[in-house]
Amino acid sequence: MPTRTTSAIAATVLVTLAMTLAACSSAEAPDTDATAGAETGSAISAERCEANEAAGKINFLTGYFYQASASILNTIAADELGYFDALCLDVDIQPGTGDTGENAQLLASGQVTFTGVGEQNLIQAQDNGIDILGVSTLSNVGLEILMTNTDVKDLKDLDGTILGQKGNMPPAVEAMLTNAGADVSSMQQVVVGYDPTILPRGQVESLTGFISNEPNLLEAADFDVTVWRPFDFGVPSSLGTIAVNPAFAEANPTAVEDFLRASLHAIEYCDDNTEECVEYASVLSGEGYDVAHNVKIWGTESDIIAENQPADRPIGLIDTANIDAISEFLVDTDQISAAPDDVQSYIDNSFIENIYDGTTLIWPAP
Repeated sequence: MPTRTTSAIAATVLVTLAMTLAACSSAEAPDTDATAGAETGSAISAERCEANEAAGKINFLTGYFYQASASILNTIAADELGYFDALCLDVDIQPGTGDTGENAQLLASGQVTFTGVGEQNLIQAQDNGIDILGVSTLSNVGLEILMTNTDVKDLKDLDGTILGQKGNMPPAVEAMLTNAGADVSSMQQVVVGYDPTILPRGQVESLTGFISNEPNLLEAADFDVTVWRPFDFGVPSSLGTIAVNPAFAEANPTAVEDFLRASLHAIEYCDDNTEECVEYASVLSGEGYDVAHNVKIWGTESDIIAENQPADRPIGLIDTANIDAISEFLVDTDQISAAPDDVQSYIDNSFIENIYDGTTLIWPAP
């Protein structure tokens, strides 16, 4: 079912491209009581600390710059709050450009240790011979959406209208339209820029986007639109997937567990202290970072995770059925040639399973 921009829904955002990497590397977070964090090794046994220190430098490449998205903001906060130090992990966070293909290649080559991707990107990377391992996903609800004005009550109403997209039609959106009975071939697709007000101003009848970017921007500008999510039309997706270099994971299992432990531990803190966590990201990003918008990004994504989290499943555990469904979707949409027989080998849930007691995250570590 469609939702409105006033709903607490979530996903990702396009942060300004004019971020200065020099500022990213030299900036320091605000000095607050929370940023002092815990002393090195204070949340871990001496033996485990030694094993984690032996893992060496851990490079985390974000999915898209320092946006306040799930898997990015909580990892930044874990670093600033001293959670990684408390687990004897030496973590360096670098901004990705949004190119998930490049992220996967850097990960497989060992130039980075962890990175954010989507489950669909994970499967596509493996299909292309790029060996990366999925170790955590925060939600089965994906990011891509279609927006319409509020007078559209059924996606079939879009037959014969103008649809705006950013250079290509997202397969998940196209599948949603097809599942809803709309005739995509009858729509005139036009390439548009990043100003979402072209929708309420009537230049297009529908507009693709990301659920926590354009809807929040339009709401802030007092425009009311309807948001249509592929997830609600049976299209499989994912949010906040973390992948690791397989060789690193095999050699350093406790470091993988504790990287995830610290990042997940920071989610609750950022839910309660969103402005503080976003400020950490703002300082890393430098001039041009929209703090207010990024506060909304985290809030909407956090809500999505909470609203769609099964009560019997710990946050971060990858849904194996969803991996199968995405694999089939990629075949159906001609994004891969055939469903791999070993798609479940592309993920490893043991790291998440080892850091939980049921659905309760174990902190401190053993």
